[in-house]
Amino acid sequence: MSTGSDRDNILGAIRQSLGRPALTADAQKGLDEHIATHRSNLVPARGQGGHEALVQRFQEMAVAAACTVVVVADEAAVPGAVADYLRGNNLPTQVILAPDDWLTGLNWDGQSLLETKTGAAGIDDLVSVTPAFAGVAETGTLVALSGPKHPTTLNFVPDNHVVALRASQVVGAYEEVWARLREANQISGKEGGGFTMPRNINMITGPSRTADIALTIELGAHGPRNLHIVLIDD
Repeated sequence: MSTGSDRDNILGAIRQSLGRPALTADAQKGLDEHIATHRSNLVPARGQGGHEALVQRFQEMAVAAACTVVVVADEAAVPGAVADYLRGNNLPTQVILAPDDWLTGLNWDGQSLLETKTGAAGIDDLVSVTPAFAGVAETGTLVALSGPKHPTTLNFVPDNHVVALRASQVVGAYEEVWARLREANQISGKEGGGFTMPRNINMITGPSRTADIALTIELGAHGPRNLHIVLIDD
């Protein structure tokens, strides 16, 4: 691993090769302030507005990206909504859940037709159910964090992905996602909590697709063929 001195030497050599002088004290101060304040870039109009409007826009953009969305009154209704979706689309009722305490704590046993298990997804798992960290109204995108309780395979391996998302988790633009991540990391650091920045962050906009062959859209090319969102009106 490079030390700070090694890094300075490398960057200094690059700067010299580009013919750029060393940074002045004012320039260095400006860069440090820019990094510390995390100023947002330009946020488009569809990423702005009141929260109710953003939630509605998130649904519209998700549907435009080939997702299906159902709104439920509270989190207790999530297992029933999942069962309804699978039954209505003639999909398998064997479901693998993310080993997230909130998700597994719901009353899945109340759905007699569902067979549930938890863990990372394997090639034989056809339906996964996961929570998400956020939904982005700007593009109808879901933000999923990796970790022991959120195996990334659940987002990509099964042919059908169901995501439970609270309306309070919907934000306007991507900049707000990063702000929430930094805030969660700072709070956990102060309180000794378990949150740390994840190894990877997946931004999922609709089911997997490609148009590489004859410019024809094919769903499920390198991930789920179907993406269903259960939006909890909290």
